[in-house]
Amino acid sequence: QVQLEESGGGVVQAGGSLRLTCAASGRTFSTLALGWFRQAPGKEREFVATISWNGDRTYYSDSVKGRFIISKDNDKNTGYLQMNGVRPEDTAVYSCAVARYSSITWDPMYYPNWGQGTQVTVSP
Repeated sequence: QVQLEESGGGVVQAGGSLRLTCAASGRTFSTLALGWFRQAPGKEREFVATISWNGDRTYYSDSVKGRFIISKDNDKNTGYLQMNGVRPEDTAVYSCAVARYSSITWDPMYYPNWGQGTQVTVSP
């Protein structure tokens, strides 16, 4: 079982940057893939990015590709989502999740461990 806690959310102007942090407890964090998802009001949860257990593979949704960067520091049991060039449509609650496996996956059904989420609001 891995417990996760996100931080770093807040209000940012369009075009700005924000870095989200996902602090994990438990030994298995370093051996499993990490994902970031988001959910905007009135919308379904959406995949954002995923990274393999050792960071050698990443995958992004088309909506954030080229703007967001996912990373993972296994020594610190911490994951990150660097958000650059944010847009009002990026406004959502962002949650990190640890996968059941070591390889990347964008399907939330393979993520049994989730954080509570952190709110990101992008003003025009």
